[in-house]
Amino acid sequence: MLERHELEAFLTLAEELHFGRTAERLRVSTARISQTIAKLERRIGVPLFTRTSRRVELTAVGRQLYEEVRPAWDQIAAAFARAIDTGRGLTGTLRVAFVGAAGGQLLAGVAELFRRRLPDCDVRLREAQMVDLMPWLRDGQVDLALGTFPIDEPDIVTGPVLVSEMRMLAVPFQHPFARRTSVSLDDLSRVKLLQLPDTLPASLREDRTPRATPAGRPIDPGPSASTFNEMLTLIGAGHGAFPVGAQARRYYARPDVAYIPISDAPPLRWGLLWRTAGATARVHAFARAAHDLVSSS
Repeated sequence: MLERHELEAFLTLAEELHFGRTAERLRVSTARISQTIAKLERRIGVPLFTRTSRRVELTAVGRQLYEEVRPAWDQIAAAFARAIDTGRGLTGTLRVAFVGAAGGQLLAGVAELFRRRLPDCDVRLREAQMVDLMPWLRDGQVDLALGTFPIDEPDIVTGPVLVSEMRMLAVPFQHPFARRTSVSLDDLSRVKLLQLPDTLPASLREDRTPRATPAGRPIDPGPSASTFNEMLTLIGAGHGAFPVGAQARRYYARPDVAYIPISDAPPLRWGLLWRTAGATARVHAFARAAHDLVSSS
């Protein structure tokens, strides 16, 4: 049976691939991490990492062990967090991130309902830029985030869909599409699609900015943007287009950008995200409040 400190050292090193950063995260010495991994490898009988003076990499056995152990460890951590919450009661502060004005307005309503239900638990809303949303969530700077789906990440839980809205194509105001009542997904081959930051999951980037239309026509990628306002500025300057939700017409009306419905696109879906290891009772209570609020409206 593995000891807790051995598991933590192995899983953290598998993610950091750096002994110094692993030691810093676990607040122990680098030598302690090295000794723990060496002891673990002797017990298993094969190397789990390959080490050179420049880099650390998982071996095939190490990667298999990580992929099998990580989900179980997250479940154990979440179970302990729920037990602690149950023992302490639903108190403390819940930190929730959003991107954009519409998301902030929705979460403000959820937070009000949540506080009425659990007056001993506070909610702090934080606006995140697109580039920061997933790093904040993974680093524990926030407990939940409101984002768009699909998010297909093993360490992230996606809650129920809270809002669905029509997809629209944001184009420069002088673009020929701006004079049309709608466009199709195949029309995307006639524009450059600006790209989301690579800190967002590949599943989301592939959904919002595909490389080909349904008919197989290639779509040229444009430059990437770190924030939504930066995205709109690039569009207004004629550097490309980007699929957005219908709420952008209301909250981000600009003289240099036009929003055109995409007639055959599936709706854009919004929901809450949280870490698998951070699925506390407070998190679940906030998710229930969000579901109840949108269901009653």
